[in-house]
Amino acid sequence: MALINHALKPSLPMTLEVWLLFIAVSFVPAISPGPAVFLALSNTLKFGGRATIWSGTGNALGLFILGFGVALGLGTIMETSALAFTILKFIGAGYLIWLGIKTWRDKSGLVEDDLNTRPPQKHKLFSTALIVSLTNPKAIVVILALFPPFMSAEGSALFQATILSATYAILCFLNHLMIAMMGGRLKSFMSNIKRIRLVRRVLGATFVSFGALLASAQR
Repeated sequence: MALINHALKPSLPMTLEVWLLFIAVSFVPAISPGPAVFLALSNTLKFGGRATIWSGTGNALGLFILGFGVALGLGTIMETSALAFTILKFIGAGYLIWLGIKTWRDKSGLVEDDLNTRPPQKHKLFSTALIVSLTNPKAIVVILALFPPFMSAEGSALFQATILSATYAILCFLNHLMIAMMGGRLKSFMSNIKRIRLVRRVLGATFVSFGALLASAQR
């Protein structure tokens, strides 16, 4: 990040080159495993690729809102307000732990059963992913690290916030789309009931672990 800070002087307005550099720097964080990626994997295995597209859309919207808020001052509020951080931290932790317990105890497995398993309504898939992304302080930390070096005091804050937030959100959505497209192969691998039970429990434990880590995070 120091290299980027050196390369991007605050007086430089956003150009195509700056935007392309932002994409390159953001690629790894966008595809890195996290609560949203594990949620996408769970939805793909259990309900199919279409469900993952809806949850991926909710996640992308949440990231756009976070990025926009950070660029326009949310980062400062979170940095200076211990109460705001604590409230958001425990809401997110509780939600992730609840998702983990639900996934672990789910008797239907992770692969869609045409006779017994119906995917949740689209708005539920969307809203679950939206809440996960909005209540994850880790995402705020990533955005706080990524955005400042690419913003210029000379440019429009609204324009830059929109471009950077939309770009990062789209990168994350494309990662979820890739997971959705792998649905067929993933389902084939999970045709064995023992594999289904194992993956369901691993995913459930992962959600709970993320929730526990989030609850113990320090400012």
